[in-house]
Amino acid sequence: MENTDLSAAVLTHVNHPDYRPVKPRVIAKQLGLDEDQLRQLKKSIKLLVKQGKIAYGSNHLIVPVAAAATKDGKPRAEKAGGKRPSADNVVGVFRRTSAGHGFVRPSGVSVEIDRRKTDVYIPADRTQDAATGDTVLVRLSKHRDVRRTNPLGEIVEIIERETHKFVGTYFESAGSAYVQVDGTIFARPILVGDPGAKNAQPDDKVVFEMVRFPTQFHDGEGVITEVLGPRGEPGVDTLSIIREYDLPEEFPEDTLDEARAQAHKFDEALKGRLDLTGDTIITIDPVDARDFDDAISLERLENGHWRLGVHIADVSHFVPKDTALDREAHWRATSVYLPDRVLPMLPEIVSNNLASLQPHKVRYTKSAFLELTAEGVFVAAEAHNAAIKSARRFTYEEVDEYLADREAWRKKLSPQVHQLLADMHELAMILRARRFRRGALELDMKEVKVDLDQNGKVTGAHVAVNTESHQIIEEFMLSANEAVAEMIQKAGYHFLRRVHASPDPRKLLALTEFVTELGFQTESLESRFELQRLLKAVQGRPEQHAVNYAVLRSLQRAVYSPEEEGHFALASDTYCHFTSPIRRYPDLTIHRLLDAIIKGKKAVNDLAELVVLGEHCSDRERRAEAAERELTKLKLLHYLEDRIGQELDAIVTGVEEFGLFVQGVQLPAEGLVHVTTLADDYYHFDRRSHTLTGRRAGNTFRLGDLVRVEVARVDVDRRELDFRIVDRKRRSPLSKAAAPSRDGRGRKSVKPRANASGRNKSKAPPRPRGKRRR
Repeated sequence: MENTDLSAAVLTHVNHPDYRPVKPRVIAKQLGLDEDQLRQLKKSIKLLVKQGKIAYGSNHLIVPVAAAATKDGKPRAEKAGGKRPSADNVVGVFRRTSAGHGFVRPSGVSVEIDRRKTDVYIPADRTQDAATGDTVLVRLSKHRDVRRTNPLGEIVEIIERETHKFVGTYFESAGSAYVQVDGTIFARPILVGDPGAKNAQPDDKVVFEMVRFPTQFHDGEGVITEVLGPRGEPGVDTLSIIREYDLPEEFPEDTLDEARAQAHKFDEALKGRLDLTGDTIITIDPVDARDFDDAISLERLENGHWRLGVHIADVSHFVPKDTALDREAHWRATSVYLPDRVLPMLPEIVSNNLASLQPHKVRYTKSAFLELTAEGVFVAAEAHNAAIKSARRFTYEEVDEYLADREAWRKKLSPQVHQLLADMHELAMILRARRFRRGALELDMKEVKVDLDQNGKVTGAHVAVNTESHQIIEEFMLSANEAVAEMIQKAGYHFLRRVHASPDPRKLLALTEFVTELGFQTESLESRFELQRLLKAVQGRPEQHAVNYAVLRSLQRAVYSPEEEGHFALASDTYCHFTSPIRRYPDLTIHRLLDAIIKGKKAVNDLAELVVLGEHCSDRERRAEAAERELTKLKLLHYLEDRIGQELDAIVTGVEEFGLFVQGVQLPAEGLVHVTTLADDYYHFDRRSHTLTGRRAGNTFRLGDLVRVEVARVDVDRRELDFRIVDRKRRSPLSKAAAPSRDGRGRKSVKPRANASGRNKSKAPPRPRGKRRR
């Protein structure tokens, strides 16, 4: 059975009058699916549950929605008036706290939960043996915990484990062998049997598989599957994160064989492609980039219009659908940019050679040509399968030097290339101004990146600057993405859009209350233009960082989806990612649809499959970001481990009842200032204004405040960092501050300056820089 038919087949099967509730594996057998299709079936079932079309019953049985409110899967009699009672069970993802209790974010259907849009609180003695990330079935309680506003529940079943594999530090005690799991996911160490089988030594970092998950009543048990190396040795921290997040490393041999075969077949023949090898086309990339997936051409037409050419590496030519290369790229979904290495989506034979638009070499592209008026108004677009030969490779730094002194570069460049750079800058600034006039948002949040030595250890940090050279490429990538999305939409296809939903009105109300507390009077912040005015009003003021953080926290997260929700931050109704197929699978799907349009062929296009694929790619993106963030954090903890008492300037990035989260300005390490260390006063927490306020005048800490802190405690294994405030400052260092933040769910993170195109700034070790993920 094709994947595209799975959702419809499951719906038909589950809603058949003769259907009896069974588990997904049984449904797979009933539908005649093999083991390889079982994984896709489970994804389809999860999606249908989220959409409210089917539900999980007890014992992980799949039931029709009408039976979801019962424990045995049998429909319950309807009450008078024909109304079915609300479900008393919900399905969601569990998150355990270090104190033992936890929360479940519902993903199933429940009128009661959906109305609150909040997590279910699970007391410690009602969590069973669930671990963070597990999908669980929760029975809601009619009672409430008077200390909390959250609904109360208990876990009645573990539906699916997030993972059985964990990373930790091996040690021995009283003749027994244990592993203390990294982080705070498990409070107590896990007993492991026969460590000698893997020759584990005390203080080694190891991977183990959980045999029995711990509960409040018994300890966990596991078995060591891999020894990564001594704690603190070069590279062990990176391996630990790779294993912890289950990131793919080596490519399967059949994938490499296909890549080699593609290299053997490639002969630079045009093969019916539009010949652009004589056109003036250039690339602009980071100085340490190894692959070049986008190139630019630009000319003025006789009618005064612009003809912008955005030429993207034709990865689809080398990665046919349903091949080993395609299956591996689909599974990875994205390249992962860790601080000290890159885990690519495609083998380097493809990403760094065949599909890399290297200068003076014939390379295949999907070329989008946009006609724009002199004022930057979009007129028309067309796409071609083309072949180009890049005339020159520029770095961002070189283009900045050119813009600073154009005459000095006349002798270094051909007249055509010199003029091309000038025209590119002119048009890009026109497009940039138009984008902001239509309501696009840009947060002023600079990014601090850590500097590493050859062993992957932190040596310092630097501010990643977004200059006009970056903005030139960004504007052209944004324009191409939007034009291609409109092209595919007009052709009548469903496709993976880059969706950025409008903010939750309640979050905007909270934002309004917050900025009002700061002294800014605004109209409804549901208007993007009012948000723009707010961000402009705080530029250069002490409140700039506080407001930018608060706006960021009020925004939704961008995802991949075929839903026509638009892109809020870009003020775009139709948008997709087209410009980086080397490192993002959604872009590759766009190229395949564009290829069908160019050739006048009909493409296979299934909405249900795209919904599942969008969730998969969004999940992979989140995993990659979380792994990058966690490894950066780990390296900073190692750096600060021997620097107790070191002082640094920091920004308050989160305010909670128990203390302040702060992040360094010059060094982006984030930690906690516990409220008990604020010994000069008794502090009250105000959730509405994000403040801790003391009884004495002036004793107030709020989001975005600049403080002077010292390193008080570092626990690398638990990944905890505690600061102590030694001084407070009133003005933020606007010219050099980093952009620390917390994401919309309260997790610690380092957010880059908003960069909308989705174009990566760097693709090579040793120091990949921030990625544009809009």
